[in-house]
Amino acid sequence: MNARLQESRVSPALVTQKAVQRLPRWALLLFCAAYVLPGLFGRDPWKNEDIASFGQMWSLALGQASWLHPNVGGVLPTSGGVLPYWLGGAFIKVLSPWVDPALAARLPFAVLLALILALTWYTTYHLARTKAAQPLPLAFGGEAEPADYARAVADGGVLALIATLGLLQLGHETTPELLQLTGSTLFLYGLAMAETRAVKARWAALLSLPVMAASGSPAVALMLGAAGSVICLLSRQAELRQYLRWVLVSMVLSMALASGLSALGLSGWSWRLSWPDTPGEVLRLLVWFTWPTLPLAVLTIWHWRRQVTHRHIAVPLLTALVGLLASLSMGANERALLTALPSLAVLAAFALPILQRSLGSAIDWFSVFFFTVCGILIWLGYVALHTGAPARTAERITKLVPGTEAQFSWLALIVALIGTVLWLGLVRWRTARVSHALWKSLVLPAGGVALCWLLFMTLWLPILDQARSYRALVERMRPDVPADTMVCAPRATVALMTGLEYFGQYRVDGLAPTSGEGARHCEVLIVQLPGRAAIPEVEGWQPRAKHNQRTRNSEQIVIYRR
Repeated sequence: MNARLQESRVSPALVTQKAVQRLPRWALLLFCAAYVLPGLFGRDPWKNEDIASFGQMWSLALGQASWLHPNVGGVLPTSGGVLPYWLGGAFIKVLSPWVDPALAARLPFAVLLALILALTWYTTYHLARTKAAQPLPLAFGGEAEPADYARAVADGGVLALIATLGLLQLGHETTPELLQLTGSTLFLYGLAMAETRAVKARWAALLSLPVMAASGSPAVALMLGAAGSVICLLSRQAELRQYLRWVLVSMVLSMALASGLSALGLSGWSWRLSWPDTPGEVLRLLVWFTWPTLPLAVLTIWHWRRQVTHRHIAVPLLTALVGLLASLSMGANERALLTALPSLAVLAAFALPILQRSLGSAIDWFSVFFFTVCGILIWLGYVALHTGAPARTAERITKLVPGTEAQFSWLALIVALIGTVLWLGLVRWRTARVSHALWKSLVLPAGGVALCWLLFMTLWLPILDQARSYRALVERMRPDVPADTMVCAPRATVALMTGLEYFGQYRVDGLAPTSGEGARHCEVLIVQLPGRAAIPEVEGWQPRAKHNQRTRNSEQIVIYRR
């Protein structure tokens, strides 16, 4: 019995002091800045969820909607609670008229993304400081110091999260899911800190789950609370068992908050149960959305399987399972899967001490090849768009975004050049100088993701804006719908109504009927149709114009006059 118990406590990690050399703080901060800042400036709100959430915030700031009932054109949000809209609306109101409303709304969400990265680092660090997570002592000494080991593993956790493909676009949107992700990461942080930083952990518990409930995700908040309760109940540490009461209090606050929002007619309790149609749908989502953290997390669970009940494995494992279950129960929803990404990054970090050199080399060479090719293709498309050569590439871009116009910017070009040179320097630095550090295998994946995102948000930003923004569509509508026109858009999406109000300065009513007394105040009727649907007849109205989105006729807008 004692031998088996002793065997279960044996760490699979053998780490020397040389292997825990620090990733320079300036380098880690540069990674985070290169990830967070691109896409923050100089772009329009994109369809669909990004501009829809922005519309709710903008209507609050303008006073067109009550702060208790955010709406666009009278249409209430179907999810997201109220907290994300209050946050964006408050920033728009405070920074107006000095800062563009779209940028003002994005600023707090960029801070949230940076906070998620910081919380992931501290979570990994404190879990790596636990006794069970420490590597085995070496026979002749020279094993890693506990603090240095924890710091190296934490650096790997942040790099793993930056390298995760699923966070890339969704993490840069002004949507409630980013606030939900902040709440779940804060809860993970509290569980990691409960033993050593009791006061901070209590505040994290009391804030995290209510933030999720007020952001439209009370059910996932309760699932996280249940997972945290199981961890506390099964723990041998007295501090963690005492932490259970704070988790329970947080769950009660979340339930009360969600019930209060529902009583006010807002999105409090909401159930969107819908199981995936096929297992292949789930597999495809997991493969691309969680890459590369999920394979490394599986490797961690296998090698640390004898310590799976210890906190450094149990905490991220159970919280990651909550995110996976939430995604499955919502039809393999990628936004619900966001909740699992920080936990998977923490698990992936604990694969670094036991990662074989051959596997690490394979990750490095794959990253160098894949992201270098991606960067070359982005540059090739940029050159083709501005010079017309190679002709086939320019023709493909024109087909992808019909009517696209090349817009040259010296600032974007210089920033893209600097990013490309830094990537080449990173590849040389990693392959020539860094061969022992724990975090070495995640430097190139994280740097490659940051490079491609930077190039897209500089060289290709005008193309992406034309393809994913409603600005061009509204500009084509102006000859048919003058500014300040009262527009009725029944059954139109909140994204389209926001585009009409923000880019066209129209007054939009999304609840008015198409006929009768309720439609008398409308000068123009707009009907939103899928790609190639036939134009419907509307009693009392005549179609005057039709406009399509630039990309693949994804939707068409029909304009009616009386």
